[in-house]
Amino acid sequence: MSRRASAGGPVDLSDSPQARLSPLRLGSAAITGGLWAERQRLNREVLLPRAAAQLEAAGNFDNLRAAARHGAQRFRGPVFMDSDVYKWLEAIGWELAREADEDLERLADEAIALVADAQDEDGYLNSYYQVVEPSERWSNLAQDHELYCAGHLIQAAIAQRRGRDEERLMRVARRFADHIEDTFLRGGRPGTPGHPEIEAALVELYRETRERRYLELAEYFVDQRGHGVLGPGHFGSSYYQDHVPVREATEVRGHAVRALYLATGVTDIYAETGEPELLAVMEAQWRDMTEAKTYITGGLGAHHQDEAFGDPFELPPDRCYGETCAAIASIMWNWRLLLVTGEARYAELLERTLYNGFLAGLAVDGSGFSYVNPLQVRADHHDPVERGARRQPWYEVACCPPNVMRLLASLANYLATGQRDGLQVHQYAPGRLAADLADAGHVELELATEYPWQGSIELQILETPAEPWALSLRIPSWAADARAAVNGKPVEADARGGYVSVRREWRGGDVVELELPMRPRLITPHPRIDAVRGCVAIERGPLVYCAEQVDQPGHAALDDLGIDASEPLRTETVEHPLAGTVVIKGRGVQARAARWPGSWGYAEHGSPAAVCEHERTELTAVPYALWGNRGDGPMRVWIPLRS
Repeated sequence: MSRRASAGGPVDLSDSPQARLSPLRLGSAAITGGLWAERQRLNREVLLPRAAAQLEAAGNFDNLRAAARHGAQRFRGPVFMDSDVYKWLEAIGWELAREADEDLERLADEAIALVADAQDEDGYLNSYYQVVEPSERWSNLAQDHELYCAGHLIQAAIAQRRGRDEERLMRVARRFADHIEDTFLRGGRPGTPGHPEIEAALVELYRETRERRYLELAEYFVDQRGHGVLGPGHFGSSYYQDHVPVREATEVRGHAVRALYLATGVTDIYAETGEPELLAVMEAQWRDMTEAKTYITGGLGAHHQDEAFGDPFELPPDRCYGETCAAIASIMWNWRLLLVTGEARYAELLERTLYNGFLAGLAVDGSGFSYVNPLQVRADHHDPVERGARRQPWYEVACCPPNVMRLLASLANYLATGQRDGLQVHQYAPGRLAADLADAGHVELELATEYPWQGSIELQILETPAEPWALSLRIPSWAADARAAVNGKPVEADARGGYVSVRREWRGGDVVELELPMRPRLITPHPRIDAVRGCVAIERGPLVYCAEQVDQPGHAALDDLGIDASEPLRTETVEHPLAGTVVIKGRGVQARAARWPGSWGYAEHGSPAAVCEHERTELTAVPYALWGNRGDGPMRVWIPLRS
């Protein structure tokens, strides 16, 4: 049997002692239609091939050639350029697990040969230090991303091995991992990554090889934190998550992507060691993040200056950073928390982030990526150093584009899990699911739905053993009135536990129907989020909505537009910016702010000057994930309440 037949996906917890749920085997889940199938097609046909040209033009490949002493001996770009190549190779590995593609295989093979050629005799591999500062290896762990790049190399090697039985990159990655082990764990050199990432990669390398020294190396890097080994840096030690030891860090602080990648790695370590303090601190960080530091889209990071979490309830919509990489990191962390706890709340935040904070990071036609994802863009917005008002084909700091690609390529692996006697469906997309249940046998089913546009979900049993087993379907917290039926007969669909579960002796052809109510909802923010006090947001299903200037009546300036909550919201289906898009219509209230008297922007409350005229208009809202696909212009998620 080939490795591919038994391989796990990006996270293989099949032998992890603390796993409550296990991901399905690679290839056992497939998305066959709908919104995500189209995104995956775009990834395969457009994004991945075009990224090869972008990596060539930006100098990523030339840097590796220089490290291999082929071509000009100069380095281009930021110090972490190698990581973009590795994330792209990881994406190709997962994509080739879905379906063979000779062109992608050729691109990957050429890049892998280049990476292997660039590696030093002792296993070291980092083109910046090999070309620019060969005598200064490991001299600036806080800033220079050597261990971060190594982590992405390891993850790329695992994807290439699991996805297509490719061993060359795994040999490169293990040689580098062994060099790192000899330098730090065995060599006694103190240090920890300034940018976490390698921790999760090393745990997955342990799962792949069953060599415990890689798990021990991940633990070593985690245990080094909070003892000043990185120094204060420009933004303080919390920027690197080095301000307190990990087991005492009950808040999410500092650079958002760093914090979330570290949390992902720590959760992976818990899955293998079962150390209760690690899970307790991860749950505390998750509560701190979700209660006061997460945008309604699932976006994370309120500070542009240091790409960091802000204070509790510091969530300004127009200054929302919400880096696409942070959304991806959140999805990866929540997936692991779901696997080790089985709790639906993690699947729910994963869904919210996937459909909003992540999906907004890619243009509908694939022409550009978002680095920053604001929740409001004002009229005449201009900031030459800001990256949020318009998607770009590529970036000098290009961490987000290949990150988008690797998540899209591996997305089917996040749909469902298995236990000894059951299958759990956490995310809904048209497709097929299969699992070998230890206490029952082989099961296979097909899922049909138009989710997220419609709430009807149908699962047909294709293959089933004679023994009884349980099928569990997640009920989102917003779907309190959900209905479920088996072969047309209603079953109890209690959303309090997060899942409706049906255990029975199944037969081929059995049909399970789930109906999720998809009425539009007005959402009120926590009263301490003062930046949006007096506003509401619109949601429908898993989607957060926003208003764009392009959809409003010609005279209605979006910056002056409010909503009358006493009027019911209604839905319409349109073909732009994406076929089948459901938009929401409501009663808008236009403030005549342009008639504000005088040149001073303030007036005494209650005075005639402070009374602003209003008129009724129509308000149209589109999914936030699709904003900015019909030209530039104002946008806002939070809309002032007016009557």
